[in-house]
Amino acid sequence: MTKTYDVVGIGNAIVDVISHGDDSFLDNMGITKGIMQLIERERAEVLYGAMSDRVQTPGGSVANTIAGIGMLGLSTAFVGRVKDDALGRFYASSMADGGTRFPNAPITDANAPTSRSMIFVSPDGERSMNTYLGVSAELSPDDVDPTVMGAARFLFLEGYLFDKDKGKAAFLAAARACHDAGGKAGITLSDPFCADRHREDFLSLISGAMDFTLGNNEEWLSLYQTDDLDSALSQAASVCETVVCTRSGDPVVLIQGGTRVEVPVERITPVDATGAGDQFAAGFLFGMATGRDLETAGKMGVAAAAEVIRHIGPRPKRPLNEVFAAKGLI
Repeated sequence: MTKTYDVVGIGNAIVDVISHGDDSFLDNMGITKGIMQLIERERAEVLYGAMSDRVQTPGGSVANTIAGIGMLGLSTAFVGRVKDDALGRFYASSMADGGTRFPNAPITDANAPTSRSMIFVSPDGERSMNTYLGVSAELSPDDVDPTVMGAARFLFLEGYLFDKDKGKAAFLAAARACHDAGGKAGITLSDPFCADRHREDFLSLISGAMDFTLGNNEEWLSLYQTDDLDSALSQAASVCETVVCTRSGDPVVLIQGGTRVEVPVERITPVDATGAGDQFAAGFLFGMATGRDLETAGKMGVAAAAEVIRHIGPRPKRPLNEVFAAKGLI
């Protein structure tokens, strides 16, 4: 079957609203420096109102990945929920302007506003994130169009959305539609706490509906309740076709079938580590979707992650095809 999309992602559609805030401002607003906190709607409105020099950008983990793949010239779509409000319309049009189709129209009768993360950047470059999940966390099977899923060569799912039963059902419906049309589906584990809270569901998803799974060191250890990374990854690889583990400054481990490779990373001091995992996934999935071998796909992931941590913000500033060309990967 002819495919419309190389990669389709499903995830939280979150507008990142970035502003500057020094330590005294953070203290006055009761913001804990350097971490991500989930907040409620009223708190979100207070913080939004307190931002002086707002810069808005479409965000969300898998959305950042899909945007990176789209910048590399592949055909992409991103499925997420936004309300028909100012931020929701901004999100939908920004994704489309960046070359990624946003097939689900903003929802007029949503009972919560569009999700947003208020990010305060301190003079030392530290980012303090305050995220209100809003309407995007209500993703359900109703938001999954089987024709979009069936038109994807690769489907990439965000573990954060696995928190609710509706999200789980949506993921299974999406993976089924993708598989039925001959595509491959995968997930990012997203967070050690996600893996801990939904261990049995994640384990059954990885061994059943998923063809590839991406996670970092902490997420894999949490999922398999072990201190032995090799043990965790070999358990995963025995039930899932492709398994990937990023390890901050240590080499990335990639296992596919009987093949295991390690790809070293360039140790650099990050200006802003936000988005490193998202852009690793973009480079890796680009490699997979363009028929590269496992090691080359891993090297593309590492190069994309290294580019994004050199500047503020979770998406590449320099075209990734230039980055790959400089490394001799394309």
